[in-house]
Amino acid sequence: MQTGDVLPEQAYTVTRADLVRYAGASGDRNPIHWSQRVATSVGLPGVIAHGMYTMALAARALDTWAGGTGKVRELSCKFTKPVVVPDDDEGVVVRVNGTVKQVTDAGVQVALEVTCGDDKVLGAPKAVLEA
Repeated sequence: MQTGDVLPEQAYTVTRADLVRYAGASGDRNPIHWSQRVATSVGLPGVIAHGMYTMALAARALDTWAGGTGKVRELSCKFTKPVVVPDDDEGVVVRVNGTVKQVTDAGVQVALEVTCGDDKVLGAPKAVLEA
């Protein structure tokens, strides 16, 4: 990787079934992640993906760009918009785009943009890969 490289977009489909599996694996069984009734009763537009699941998709993209070798050294962000997941088999697509900002001995800094539809769902993401 070199400074300025635009990395190939990674797109991930998220379904309600994915959220149920993630809830079991993570222990976060909050019903806003699987019940339309509960999600809308607390003012959400519908069932939303776990923020950490969305962040994990960004980590998956970084790992793919690094060659699938577990070289993600740092990843942080703010959760700015929820990923609303419809109750159908098609789900919704989360897109991860990246540009190499700097390459040093300390690591490869990657600027990320994580979107769902027209919304940026992760804000101020900071990512560093092993050099």
